[in-house]
Amino acid sequence: MLSINPKEIPTSKLHGYLLGAVAPRPIAFASTIDKNGIPNLSPFSFFNVFGSNPPMMIFSPARRVRGNTTKHTLQNVEKVKEVVINVVNYDIVQQMSLSSSEYPEGVNEFEKAGFTMLPSDEVKPFRVAESPVQFECKVTDVVYTGNKGGAGNLIVCEVVKIHINETVLDADGMIDQYKIDLVARAGGSYYSRARDGFFEIPKPVSTLGIGIDQIPSAIKNSSVLTGNNLGMLGNINQLPTDEDVDNFAKEHPHFIGLEMVKKHTFAQQYLDNNDTVSAWKVLLLK
Repeated sequence: MLSINPKEIPTSKLHGYLLGAVAPRPIAFASTIDKNGIPNLSPFSFFNVFGSNPPMMIFSPARRVRGNTTKHTLQNVEKVKEVVINVVNYDIVQQMSLSSSEYPEGVNEFEKAGFTMLPSDEVKPFRVAESPVQFECKVTDVVYTGNKGGAGNLIVCEVVKIHINETVLDADGMIDQYKIDLVARAGGSYYSRARDGFFEIPKPVSTLGIGIDQIPSAIKNSSVLTGNNLGMLGNINQLPTDEDVDNFAKEHPHFIGLEMVKKHTFAQQYLDNNDTVSAWKVLLLK
């Protein structure tokens, strides 16, 4: 049995142990807005519901272990004490992952990740239209647990309005856990799909994806490619060069001259095998 004193190991290693053991964790896909009205969207897995009368939720945009800096979400709710917590299901998990990239302040993650900004009824931050359940919340308190890297910042929220997509409801009007198809975070790059188990998404930590907003419209508006597919395509930090595409064409001449639907179908097959680079090469073929 490995026994550990948390004070005797690096915070980064302790962080890994905690997240690997306390899993799976639900995801608070938090939409906030700064004092100038600029939206921000970011996922947090330090999250849960803590009461129903009143309905209370808490999530924590912890201080970064590397650099001991705070996140835009925390900075926003300190100024505008409102947030929308959107739940994450399997249909939007790749786009959600893309939005977690460390984009500079002022970048709209809704646009980068290809989400639709839906106006809220009771609060200023926008809702994620593609999320099956959205909680409009008022921030009642922020609890700071420390000032060192890895310290938590507990954002305590009261739910003031709930929006539920009727497609995830059962015959009695309650949420069907199979239909909603929720995902949760685990340790490292692993996620858990509530109805199927674990799967893996590489964490966008060291690089910035180009974003769905930079994908050509013909691809972005595809009748074949899903939101998850676009999330994977947008998570690449650099497109293949013309030379790369030409070499790919020489190796796969059967892809040349394909109509758009077939080209997108082949690209999707590569994405299903987690080969994003080859998928882009297919899409960029003339």
